[in-house]
Amino acid sequence: MLRNVAAVVLDQVHPFELGVVCEVFAHDRTEEGVPLIDFAVVSAEAPVVRTHAGFTIGTTYGLDRLEEADLIAVPSGDAYTTREFPPELLAALRRAVDRGARVLSVCSGVFALGAAGLLDGRRCAGHWRHAAELARAFPLAVVEPDMLYVDEDPVITSAGTAAGIDACLHLVRKEYGTEVANAIARRMVVPPHRDGGQAQFIRHPLPRSRCDTVGDVLGWMERHLDREMTVDELAARAHMSPRTFARRFQQETGTTPYRWLLRQRVLLAQELLEATDETVDSVASRAGFGTAAGLRHHFLRTLGTTPHTYRRTFRGPALAGVREVDPSHVA
Repeated sequence: MLRNVAAVVLDQVHPFELGVVCEVFAHDRTEEGVPLIDFAVVSAEAPVVRTHAGFTIGTTYGLDRLEEADLIAVPSGDAYTTREFPPELLAALRRAVDRGARVLSVCSGVFALGAAGLLDGRRCAGHWRHAAELARAFPLAVVEPDMLYVDEDPVITSAGTAAGIDACLHLVRKEYGTEVANAIARRMVVPPHRDGGQAQFIRHPLPRSRCDTVGDVLGWMERHLDREMTVDELAARAHMSPRTFARRFQQETGTTPYRWLLRQRVLLAQELLEATDETVDSVASRAGFGTAAGLRHHFLRTLGTTPHTYRRTFRGPALAGVREVDPSHVA
């Protein structure tokens, strides 16, 4: 069972991400039925380290404390994407996994796990801003750039700050069950469960400079996202055969016309949900999904959430607009 947890701090650690780990694992909540965990903050460098916010954190625990931990958490910090990590820390992380303990990273803390060789052959998550750099630094890792967290037991990796909460609660739920995880979530006033496969809210703008021969068609597609389109019609606009157009499109955008169009429609729907009070039906029509049910379907597949929940996330309950009706409840 998960009884002993250590959080590792290095120079320029991010205090909020460290606080996430402390909030989940360090509080005594035994009166609410939450098992007590032996928790320690461990310095991998000097006994006192400076946070990226300018204040310092001191601890009496050194790396030897990691040898007894069931879980070692590595929060993020400034320059973690490029810094060199202490060899003693990397060796301790490897020993932990070898003896059956778990390691967990929050945001750029994943780079420490990569430096220890623990991402090789494993799927992993990281903040969307670091995904390309993570893949370049550790080519044997399978980087999942959109996911909130990835559980490749005994290595758990998470994206940004809130995703670190999700990953920690996921691990609590896995070890102690839903009731314990929900009790902690209630105290933290956070959602008790977000699946790791839910997408990070990321925009992927198309690199238009690469689109030498289909650029004009892309512009037309962007201006007419609400229209039905076929490859034959798009190819005619580009003065190509459908087969040549599909090949050029793939070469210059890295995807198919259908997938590109779907992604642009989702992006437009995101913008409308964030910036306007239009109903979900109206957003669906303007974005080319036809109906609210169609928009909901593609939102769930692409972002792992519903349009209504997405709007609430970015605008709050008071500005969430018209209540979305679940199509399955409509006669």
